Amino acid sequence: MKLTRRQLIQSATAAAAATALPQRMWAQSTVQAGDITLDTLSDGNLVLPKSFAFGETTPAGAEDVFAKYGITGDTMTPDCNVTLLRSGDRTILFDVGSGQEFMPSAGKLLDAFDALGVDIYDVTDVVFTHAHPDHLWGVRDDFGDLMFPDAAYHMGRAEWDYWTDENTVSTIDEGRVTFAVGAKNRLEMLAEQINLFEDDQEILPGVLSRLTPGHTPGHMAFEVQMGSENIMIVGDSIVNHHIAFEHPTWLAGSDQDPELGVQTRVGLLDQLSASQTRLIGFHLPNGGLGRAERRGDGFVFVGEDA
Repeated sequence: MKLTRRQLIQSATAAAAATALPQRMWAQSTVQAGDITLDTLSDGNLVLPKSFAFGETTPAGAEDVFAKYGITGDTMTPDCNVTLLRSGDRTILFDVGSGQEFMPSAGKLLDAFDALGVDIYDVTDVVFTHAHPDHLWGVRDDFGDLMFPDAAYHMGRAEWDYWTDENTVSTIDEGRVTFAVGAKNRLEMLAEQINLFEDDQEILPGVLSRLTPGHTPGHMAFEVQMGSENIMIVGDSIVNHHIAFEHPTWLAGSDQDPELGVQTRVGLLDQLSASQTRLIGFHLPNGGLGRAERRGDGFVFVGEDA
């Protein structure tokens, strides 16, 4: 009997899930509002040097902040949280994780799908915050085909234009050349089916775009209407739960434009803390769902239990 591509993917997913973490850890935070369900799914985690948080210069007091949050040694292991929204006849995935070609500790999204009982063919829409590897590279499966073949794809126009520009590979900083090559290769697969959008646009029913540049030139956040409340998917515009909250004006080494990243981050945290709007951060802990609260000159992330 000849197995189809679908059967091969599902068999591989089931085998991985059989030895994977408990289901509770793959399918994390859930918000329900009527017939709308929002879940955060674990794509695993990254392993990064702590120096990645700042680049060449580490601010005085940074080690104290790391120690306060239990980050010791030379590395950080930030979570990767992919958001899944099911509303009516739409199953919307915000970012797709890193796939199998970035880091061995990440690329676990299919395990999370299996834990939640969702099929890759159920996904009607894929919406990207930005085109860094841990958010985009999972768009391609092990066969080199689209992981979600029946989905429509959506990306902010400025982000698309930047990563598909042939000059980006030669102008981006050396440490991100592989990001640019990988993004261009994958986005070319979507060229005939991508839906491009602008800031402050309802890109899908109940999903409003919010331009949040700095981490990348066209980074987008999204306000999702959940009944009587909105939840903001912030992607990497607020990239961690420690330094970014306690010292949002410190330059972040992970931002491609650190100064613009500060402006975006401070503005978002001011807005989110004042309104007490719940947020989901891609690299925030325990599913990434919580609130920002002001504490003195900074903020603190108050997470919700998964």
